Amino acid sequence: MRHRVSGRRLGRSKDQRQALFRILLTELFRHERIRTTEAKAKAIKGDADRLVTLAKRGDLSARRQVSAILTDESVAQKLFRDGEFADRFASRQGGYTRILRLGQRPGDGAEMVFLELVD
Repeated sequence: MRHRVSGRRLGRSKDQRQALFRILLTELFRHERIRTTEAKAKAIKGDADRLVTLAKRGDLSARRQVSAILTDESVAQKLFRDGEFADRFASRQGGYTRILRLGQRPGDGAEMVFLELVD
């Protein structure tokens, strides 16, 4: 039974899973849209929303928290740059990402989706 067990394991060890999530988050903020499986998209959706909330806060502590998660410093700076994300999502109280379904992957039938930032 999965009572009070949160998160998705995705068939990986903890280190591999954390590295995967960090890479997916970095690429999401670099390109503002990524194509991935539905399970991976649902797993990082909350983390992406949390990083945008930190970017909106914009203080030094928030910058350090974001830099600790993202793998590329230029992407972390992009989150805090004026006019990028803080102004873009200023009026929005949450729900900064959306999942668009694409259908099944031909090889293994995995459900593919676009995870993108909402405009």
